Amino acid sequence: MRSLTTAREVCERHQPGLLAALESLSFAEREATGSPAVARLREHGGAGLLVPVEYGGQGADVLDAVRVQRAVGAVSPSLAAASTMHHFTVAMLFELATDASRLTPAQTKVLHGIAPERLLLASGWAEGRTQQNILIPSVTATETEGGFLLNGAKKPCSLARSMDVLTASIAVPGADGTPELALALLPADSPGLSVHPFWGNEVLAASESEEVRLTDVFVPQELVVRTVPEAPHLLDDLQTTGFVWFELLICAGYAGAATALAATVLERGRGSSGDRAALAVRVESAFALLEGAARAVRDGLDGEAAVAEVLVARYAAQETLVQAADQALDLLGGIDFVRGGEHTRLADSVRPLVFHPPGRASAAEPLLQWFAGGALELS
Repeated sequence: MRSLTTAREVCERHQPGLLAALESLSFAEREATGSPAVARLREHGGAGLLVPVEYGGQGADVLDAVRVQRAVGAVSPSLAAASTMHHFTVAMLFELATDASRLTPAQTKVLHGIAPERLLLASGWAEGRTQQNILIPSVTATETEGGFLLNGAKKPCSLARSMDVLTASIAVPGADGTPELALALLPADSPGLSVHPFWGNEVLAASESEEVRLTDVFVPQELVVRTVPEAPHLLDDLQTTGFVWFELLICAGYAGAATALAATVLERGRGSSGDRAALAVRVESAFALLEGAARAVRDGLDGEAAVAEVLVARYAAQETLVQAADQALDLLGGIDFVRGGEHTRLADSVRPLVFHPPGRASAAEPLLQWFAGGALELS
């Protein structure tokens, strides 16, 4: 498919050799527990995709990043899901770097190390369970001399086996004693941080989505990003940035899996020309929505307006991509199903998009309020 070819070209420009390295493995190898897919990403500069050039990265913008994730998702849905967690976290952190005065030397050191040292960042934000408030930290912080002791767990936490740094949202006491949101940067080898098996499904098994437990993990003050008086909405703004990037990138990965199925149908000439055209239109229209939202964000759309536009694209794509995957399996036929499970697993790899918060039901009322002219308040 022409659009997939374009996405692959963008991926090759930013991460030379990655797709070829992945495709040298069988689909089963790429998608299995213990897969070398994440290691391939690290080896081919994936850690630096969204890192600004001045920090040693590729400096990809949001539109290029969405195309890269589509190309990766077409080859390895697991890697697309896992790398999304790194990429959106990087985008969020470098939003801080636009004003260096907001960063401590220790925080700046972490940012400077991501691309040249090929550090992978896992996300310990509240995102993970479809019925929870996505903005409430799942890790508690108790103040102690020089920093905080952290306790809690994130499950699932993608990149759990390969991460170099865990970023975790925490609640810390504010100046008046009221809990306020903060962001902790934790080296993966911190005492008290442990990884435990959690993921039991073969679909997306290579995303390393395990349980990360924190038991009295000490984090020094200088590795905690907090709101400051001159920027009282700093963490809220960062969450918005991270949310927008996450939704676009995770959707693009799932779109890649659906695109791979559609491309196979077209290559094999399955079904009538009308069937194939309808399938291609479904896949292309879903990705066009994501590209449109990415362009708007690239061109300056931000805040609640960006969140609303991205959510509209996400929910529309979510429904359309599942329909496309089902249609593709139907057109590929029963013999294809009998002879191997790759295409069935690709189709199954599209479905988990529905499980990423916010669920459509929880976002329905806030979106209706936004459409009517009110504020967009997600929970």
